[in-house]
Amino acid sequence: MIRSVLAKPFAAYIAARQRRWAARPVETQMAVLKSLVRKAKRTQFGTDHDFEWIRTYEDFKKRVPIRDYEDLKPYIERIMEGWHDVLWPGKPAYFAKTSGTTSGTKYIPLSRESVPYHINSARDALMCYAHETGNFDFLDRKLIFLSGSPELDTKAGILTGRLSGIVNHHVPAWLRSNQMPSYQTNCIEDWEEKLERIIDETLQADMSLISGIPPWVQMYFDRMQARTGKTISEVFPNFSVFVYGGVNFEPYRAKLFASIGKQIASVETYPASEGFIAYQDSQTEPGLLLLLNHGIFYEFIPAEDYFKPNPRRLHIGEVELGVNYALIMNTNAGLWGYSIGDTVKFISKNPYRLVVSGRIKHFISAFGEHVIGEEVEKAMQYALQRHPETAVTEFTVAPQVNPTEGLPYHEWLIAFAHAPQNPEQFAQDLDDRLRQLNVYYDDLITGSILRRLVITPLEESAFIGYMKSLGKLGGQNKVPRLSNTRDIADALQQFRM
Repeated sequence: MIRSVLAKPFAAYIAARQRRWAARPVETQMAVLKSLVRKAKRTQFGTDHDFEWIRTYEDFKKRVPIRDYEDLKPYIERIMEGWHDVLWPGKPAYFAKTSGTTSGTKYIPLSRESVPYHINSARDALMCYAHETGNFDFLDRKLIFLSGSPELDTKAGILTGRLSGIVNHHVPAWLRSNQMPSYQTNCIEDWEEKLERIIDETLQADMSLISGIPPWVQMYFDRMQARTGKTISEVFPNFSVFVYGGVNFEPYRAKLFASIGKQIASVETYPASEGFIAYQDSQTEPGLLLLLNHGIFYEFIPAEDYFKPNPRRLHIGEVELGVNYALIMNTNAGLWGYSIGDTVKFISKNPYRLVVSGRIKHFISAFGEHVIGEEVEKAMQYALQRHPETAVTEFTVAPQVNPTEGLPYHEWLIAFAHAPQNPEQFAQDLDDRLRQLNVYYDDLITGSILRRLVITPLEESAFIGYMKSLGKLGGQNKVPRLSNTRDIADALQQFRM
């Protein structure tokens, strides 16, 4: 009762502050850029890139190139060797350890300035939801965060671990008393064992909020239902808010809500090791609010330009609605011109709200079609709407360039919780919608370069088995929606129905 009462004026304050900076997007972002450059001008990176002489965004673009992790790695290695003032003043407070698709393990620096934004942004997302809806009651009950282990190692004397584990150490005191699971359970590395212990701890709890990546939350729901024979809302009658991030929710929505047994509110967030980028600030307006005053200066490269030698770089005032942009970050942890690998599209400018459209390197273009994640997810959403009896656990798409017979095709590897009653029509609906969304794919089908997509049905637990085989079950790990190679598709063949 105390938490919900005290949260009301605080939520009003958060919402008012948010409206102020959202109303001045360019001014807000340029102030962030100026602050970042000023604070980092005496670092090694700042000296190497003439930060002393940067006065405008144009000056910045001339001196700071676009980089990915491999390009930034020499600076990270200096930090590992014990150097100070490399990318940001002092030494990082933490390294967030994450898996790269091409770089192996990546160590993303978190500074003392950047860590509070990771914590406060998640808090603000909940405050915006509560302020808009008037639902503060969830704060007085139990909250579960399905995340990675909070146990940290050290790398060159710097505490190192998964972002979710690092954040766990900074949960505000007012939330920690009703946070679940326990620290000891959260430290269990084996995901399946951890889930069983989480169920032991939460089965009798008065749960109101559950947070996590949808496929792993679904696994928690499945295990809970197997143990109790009840829907999640029967187990947790006061469960009212689902917080998620990391993947597009739509392919999981139907099965998750079927498991819950009723419709509840959901709040989408867009956190990354590199910074907390956006969150859903409204239950009535689509998209995620880009956080323009949270220690990050954003740049946007039209996706079609990304692989050119000198791509266009735009600030927030120069973006257009509906254009696919590669997201570039400059942060108060010392990432400069950093390509996070995600693509986004703006759906509103007042305020600036976006959707995550995919990954700049996760696409299928074996024949020049350049199919992106947003397109396959929209096609799946369309097919599921036309076949309401169908439920999908997970899926991924890859090209089959050299089939044993017939034309090449896109292979959709789908783990069904409930298979479609008419599989052929389901596949055709998927294909028809994808052709509508991607003219190049349509041209290849029309021109008999490709044949229609082929669905390979997988066991319901196929992706769990695949991730387990990689040692990446649970936490923040997820399977790429698209790949331009057969590596994932071939590994999943062992799970065919």
